[in-house]
Amino acid sequence: MSEQPSLAGQTDPPTPRLTLRSAEQGAAVTDTVWGQIGGSETFERIVRSFYRGVREDPVLAPMYPQDDWDGAIRRLQLFLEQYWGGPTTYSEERGHPRLRMRHAPFPVTPDARDRWLAHMNAALDEAALPPLHDAALRDYVERAAFAMVNRFE
Repeated sequence: MSEQPSLAGQTDPPTPRLTLRSAEQGAAVTDTVWGQIGGSETFERIVRSFYRGVREDPVLAPMYPQDDWDGAIRRLQLFLEQYWGGPTTYSEERGHPRLRMRHAPFPVTPDARDRWLAHMNAALDEAALPPLHDAALRDYVERAAFAMVNRFE
């Protein structure tokens, strides 16, 4: 740690930094949720399971590019991976997520939101993540889904 100069020109002691450790004297924990739950393999399983349901959903399926399901799968996987501490490929390829703007052309109604959440929750059920990770992902997708609603008809 570096020392920091004080206002009086004297050197103050280093500022302690909080570090989460695996044990009292253990290695620093720097792993991300992405890494802790299995990385790209796990996120790919979740997203592919999610889209199996979406493809059959009469409300949601028409909102997706029928000739580019693989692209939709890849984009959601990359977004979720980046959000949970994985590679930053999504932003490198597409820029800032701008979720509300990207969803604005689609009629995201409360019914569409609930259907989207049902498919995502089924995919998370199938993934059988550890309880804390499962709760964190479910909390995030629920908040995100509610934020995407843009029509109330």
